Amino acid sequence: MTNHSETTGSFENGDIPDAAKPGRADGTPCESPGDEHQVTLRTPAELADALPYLLGYRPEDSIVLAALRDRDGRGRFGGRARLGIPENPDDWEGAAGQLVHGLVHGSERRGARAEQMVAYLCQEPGPGETGRDVMERLRPLAQKLRVECGTLDVPVVEALCISAGRFWSYCCDEEACCPAAGLPMGLPGTSVLAAAATYAGIQVRGSLRELRARMLPRETAAVDGQAAALDAAATTLVSRILDVDGRSEVAGETLETAQRVMRRLAEAPPVSGVPAEDLRDDQLLGDEEAAALILGLQDRTTRDRAAAWMEGDEAAPAMRLWRALARRCVVPYGEHAAAPLTLAGWVAWSTGDELEAREALAMALGADPDYLFARLLHQACNEGLDPESIRRCLREGRKGDAHTEGGASNDEGHGGAPEERAPAEPSSAEPSSAGSPSAAQPGRRRRSRALASAHGVRRRTRARAHEPSAGIVRPRTPSEGGRPGSTRPGRARPDASGAAVTGRQEPRPEGTRTGERGTAGDGERP
Repeated sequence: MTNHSETTGSFENGDIPDAAKPGRADGTPCESPGDEHQVTLRTPAELADALPYLLGYRPEDSIVLAALRDRDGRGRFGGRARLGIPENPDDWEGAAGQLVHGLVHGSERRGARAEQMVAYLCQEPGPGETGRDVMERLRPLAQKLRVECGTLDVPVVEALCISAGRFWSYCCDEEACCPAAGLPMGLPGTSVLAAAATYAGIQVRGSLRELRARMLPRETAAVDGQAAALDAAATTLVSRILDVDGRSEVAGETLETAQRVMRRLAEAPPVSGVPAEDLRDDQLLGDEEAAALILGLQDRTTRDRAAAWMEGDEAAPAMRLWRALARRCVVPYGEHAAAPLTLAGWVAWSTGDELEAREALAMALGADPDYLFARLLHQACNEGLDPESIRRCLREGRKGDAHTEGGASNDEGHGGAPEERAPAEPSSAEPSSAGSPSAAQPGRRRRSRALASAHGVRRRTRARAHEPSAGIVRPRTPSEGGRPGSTRPGRARPDASGAAVTGRQEPRPEGTRTGERGTAGDGERP
C-alpha cells in the first residue's frame, strides 16, 4: 500500500466555532455577509459528514488531517493531508509523524500556521470485523496522531473513526452524544453542508479506487490480443526508434496516429456513465493502434510533443486517449504505462483537476519509479506550483516544431518538456525544478536529448534473440508487476554498446514532500 500525503488546498466554505472542549463546539454560526457559502460545523456528526467535501472524494483506508486556523475566534479550515493507513502497526508512528509534520510545516511555509487539527481514520471492516472492532484496532494510531500534533503545539480538537457507515469519536466518551456503538452517518447529500457545497459548485467524485480503475488494464479476454499486438509492434518499432533517422519517422507516425484517434474520440456520440464512456473509448481504439502509440510514446521527444495537447478543444480527447492507452498496458508491458499515465496526469493538472493529476502521476511512478517527467510533475503539483509556466514552455516548443522538419533533432531545444532538458546523462542527473530553463550549451543539450530518447526505449526492452529483428522484443517487467502501480525489482538493461548495465538504485520519490499539497494514492506503489 502506498503511503503518500495529499491535500486539496484551502477550504473556505467551512467554519468551526472555537471549541469549549475537545470535540465539542458550542458557538453560533458565523454571519459574515461577505462569505455567502459559509457553513458552521458544531458536532462530530457534522465533521464526519464534511470529510468528502473537504477532499473532493470519499477516502478509503486513509488517515486524513484537516488543519484549522483561527479567524475571529473561529476555527477555519486550512490545508488537508491524506495518507494511506499502513498495514503494519509498527509503521503507524512513522506515518503519523510524516503526515503531521508535513502538514504543519507546509502550512507555515504558506503563511497560515495550523492552530488546531481534526483527524479522521477511515477504514472498512475486514472479514469477521465490525466497525467498532476497526475503531478499537485503530485507537493506538489515533493516539499517535494526537501525540505528534501535541509535540508541535497543535491540539487535536476532534479525532473520528469512520467505518461501516458509522462514526466514533476518540476525543469524547460521553454516552449521550458519542455512544460506544457509534452513530450512523447521514445519507449522502442530505446535510446542510451538502446543500451549500452543491450551491458553491463543489463536487464529490467517489473513491480513489474508482478513479484508479479508469487507468488500470482491463482483465478481460482481450488481454491476449493486446499483448500480441504489443509484441508485434515492439519487433518493428524498437529498432527503428533506436536509429536516428527511424526515430524521426516513428515520431511523426505516432503523433499522426494519436491525432487521428483523438478526432475519432471527439466525434463519438456521448454515452451515460463513466464505465460506459471508457468502454466506448476502448472500442474506438484498435489493438494495433494502441500498441503503436504505446511504443511510440516511449521516446521522450515524441511524448513531450504530445504533452502540448493540454488545453482547449484538444485536452478532453487527449485525456481520454491517455487513459485508454494506460488501460492497454497489459502484462508484461505494465512499465510502459508510465508515459500515458504521466501525460494523463499532466493534462489533468493543466485543466485544473489536481485530484486525478496526483493519482495518475502516482500511478506513473508506481509503474516506473525512475520516470523523470512524472517525478518532476509530481513534485510541482505537490508544491502547488502554477502549471502555466510549463504550458508556456510547451507552447513555445510547439511553435518551434512547426519550423523544425520531422521534430526529431531539435536545434533550439523546442518541443520537449522543459524539466528534462538540462541533464546530459539522465540516469544520474536531476533537474533542480520544474519548468526551469536548461543551463546546458545548445550542442550538448541536443546530444543529451537524443541519447535520452533512445535510452528511454532501450531501458524498457530486451531482445529474445541474438539479432534485434529476429525475435520479439519484450520488456523486462515481471508478470506480477505488470500493472501500473506495482513494484518491480532492480534490473539490468543494455547500454548503447549492447553491454548490460545495472539499473539505477536511486531513492524512490516516496514523497516528494508531505504538506498542504501532496500526492494521492492508497495502493499505487508500496
